[in-house]
Amino acid sequence: MTKQAHVVVVPYPAQGHVIPLLKLSHKIADYGIKVTVVNTEFIHAKIMSAMPDHKDEELKNRVRLVSIPDGLGPGDDQRDGVKVMESIRRVMRGHLKDLIEKIGQSEEKMIRCVIADATLGWILEVAEEMGIEQAVVWPAGPGGLLMLPHLPKLVELGVLDMNGTVLRNELIILSKDVPAWSTTEFSWCNTSDPKLQKIFFENVLSINQSIELSTWLLCNTFYELNPPICQLVPKMLPVGPLLTSDEQRHSSGSLRLQDSTCWNWLNEQPIGSVVYVAFGSTTVFSQNQFLELALGLELAGRPFLWIVRPDLTNRSFAEYPDGFAEKVAGWGKIVEWAPQEKVLGHPAIACFFTHCGWNSTMEGVSSGVPFLCWPYFGDQFHNRSYICDVWKVGLRLEYDENKIVSRVEIKNKIEKLLSADDMKANSLNLKEIARKSIEKGGSSYKNLERFVQHLNSDEDDD
Repeated sequence: MTKQAHVVVVPYPAQGHVIPLLKLSHKIADYGIKVTVVNTEFIHAKIMSAMPDHKDEELKNRVRLVSIPDGLGPGDDQRDGVKVMESIRRVMRGHLKDLIEKIGQSEEKMIRCVIADATLGWILEVAEEMGIEQAVVWPAGPGGLLMLPHLPKLVELGVLDMNGTVLRNELIILSKDVPAWSTTEFSWCNTSDPKLQKIFFENVLSINQSIELSTWLLCNTFYELNPPICQLVPKMLPVGPLLTSDEQRHSSGSLRLQDSTCWNWLNEQPIGSVVYVAFGSTTVFSQNQFLELALGLELAGRPFLWIVRPDLTNRSFAEYPDGFAEKVAGWGKIVEWAPQEKVLGHPAIACFFTHCGWNSTMEGVSSGVPFLCWPYFGDQFHNRSYICDVWKVGLRLEYDENKIVSRVEIKNKIEKLLSADDMKANSLNLKEIARKSIEKGGSSYKNLERFVQHLNSDEDDD
């Protein structure tokens, strides 16, 4: 009798990377495959503390969550990108190898496949050394998969230097069917630390090798959403949208406690009335910009649910405009974190005011809501181009001469978006296409099934 296949999944230690890989893990486990998700001790502790009941037996049996050291101590800053990247590469390699060997000894069978975040190429090297098949997950917008192989050419042409510094501001067009990239918006440029930029750029370049090394390239999208990219990157296997089933809500991968009071508040709001405002886990506003955002929501006068993390501004805490809480008390709700996918599916939601992170983009598309776009860094700008220019389900916010998005701009764009019936219709159409893609017989359903059938096959038959 063939033993149950077992895979190890390793996300990059950040909220936006952990969530899609944990969702994918649950999808794979639905097919009867054993899944062990390996996080750093720091991330693992956050996930467990954010779960209502981390001793849940069903979770333990379906998807096993384990941790290994990342080499950082209690006093180290986990937000220090240089320190985190250098430490996990140096320390985690040996621990991961030991863990895989231990699993193999206990089950009398080696791990079938290691599935790693595309930014963690060294994990694939470990798997290759151990004779284990490798798969990578691309957690960002799929447009990046088209740009990655062209980065060395941009260095050769003098558009970028060897450290990723932009030498010439240009629009990069790789296909007439794909939005252009602005060199000023490349992800590694979003730092004033030259050392971090260099490490970040080198890590991005190394993803090309990771993709080449792996047998599979999984992506949280669906073919119908990005046909040109799917055709231009033939190795890509779209398996999205990766959504959380009701049974998995308690193990969503959130690193923060979710405020459930927002659900009762939404139940009291009229259908299609609420502006949901959330900028992910890393966006940081200046205090002045934060004030303009608050005043813009006040001016709009629409019911809003606003996610305000403790670290949403560059100060130790965010300061609201004088009297803001009292003025919006009747129609505004502010919480630190919320179950976003569930919130977006609530009938009271009218639109999604977002940073355009890829997880958020897929959740918004799957919920059929139009977008108000305010990207912060990286692929978010390219995602915005898709939202506004290709799918036509959203609007851009524009900066004024002081590089501030003004309260008036926010108010006007909210009003324009909520009166745009064509965008609402387009959003609902995308929602239906997304739904069909993951139903039996759909494009993503068949892709995931193909991957799982491969995992369940005997290695000798490959």
